[in-house]
Amino acid sequence: MATVLITGGAGFIGSTLVRQWIAEEDSRVVNLDKLTYAGNLDSLSAVIDDPRHVFVQGDIGDISTVSKLLAEHRPRAIINLAAESHVDRSIDGPAEFVQTNVLGTFRLLEAARDYWSGLAAGERADFRFLHVSTDEVYGSLGSSGRFVETTPYAPNSPYSASKAASDHFARAYHHTYGLPVLITNCSNNYGPYQFPEKLIPLMILNALEGKKLPVYGDGLNVRDWLYVDDHCRGIRAVLSGGRPGQVYNLGGDSERTNLDLVETICATVDRLRPDLRHAPCRSLITFVKDRPGHDRRYAIDAGKIHRELGWEPRQNLETGLAHTVQWYLSNSTWVERVTSGVYRRERLGLAGEREAHV
Repeated sequence: MATVLITGGAGFIGSTLVRQWIAEEDSRVVNLDKLTYAGNLDSLSAVIDDPRHVFVQGDIGDISTVSKLLAEHRPRAIINLAAESHVDRSIDGPAEFVQTNVLGTFRLLEAARDYWSGLAAGERADFRFLHVSTDEVYGSLGSSGRFVETTPYAPNSPYSASKAASDHFARAYHHTYGLPVLITNCSNNYGPYQFPEKLIPLMILNALEGKKLPVYGDGLNVRDWLYVDDHCRGIRAVLSGGRPGQVYNLGGDSERTNLDLVETICATVDRLRPDLRHAPCRSLITFVKDRPGHDRRYAIDAGKIHRELGWEPRQNLETGLAHTVQWYLSNSTWVERVTSGVYRRERLGLAGEREAHV
């Protein structure tokens, strides 16, 4: 049976991809995850005992561990989702983002290149390295236009700078060494199992508990939102049909201002939990000091992946949010377990300052 190596497979997007892969693909997954604060084995409970899923705790920056896994399991592809991914955390501590996103990706590429170069000719031709990235590498848009695959990079946060560097390394390994690399850049993901420091789960949980809903600045920053299951279907489409050396942008065609998004979440919570004493939840919205270097607008043009691979999102923001809010309502045990560490839904990213969300 064919095997793929998925790194970061206990994180939000990674665990969704692993669950989807086991449910829909006829191959085995080796799942390598460091299990930092955002990696959670509870998110893999549906597949943790499946014989086609092999979990290994480890770091993509550990070439010895990665090389041993490659030699033992001989995957036909590597999908790299391992990353530090929260902008606010990168403002407080950029060094960890450089360590994982830049150096870790470089070392993973080195291990992959060594493994790939030793494969038989047919296996070499079939092998793929898919590097998953973000639209934030492109910087900030004005009021019109969308990011395309040829948009120049202009990262504005330590997080996006680290991801831009990792993208460049992945591209360089294709053009310099011939490693069959694919790169995807996606818009903001949301859905079940997302760690509650991110905007949507934070707002859902605070709304349920009657806590403040902190909105940065004037709330008019615009993001495009992509349901995580749709993103994972797109990753699989790129892996199976994408052209090595190419970049594919994935977006949800669901642009909203942050304020509009929070108000939609509030309306969804009000509808699904009409018994809340503090309703309407929009009364909890509180404007707070803006994030340093906060990009004004992101928007993805996903025309290339649609034309070449036939992918498009199945969920719009309203249906996806309804699924997501209902999931958090029905999975309080997961929420309690994932927030039992040091994170308590406080605000991050004030570069030394602290302002509580709750």
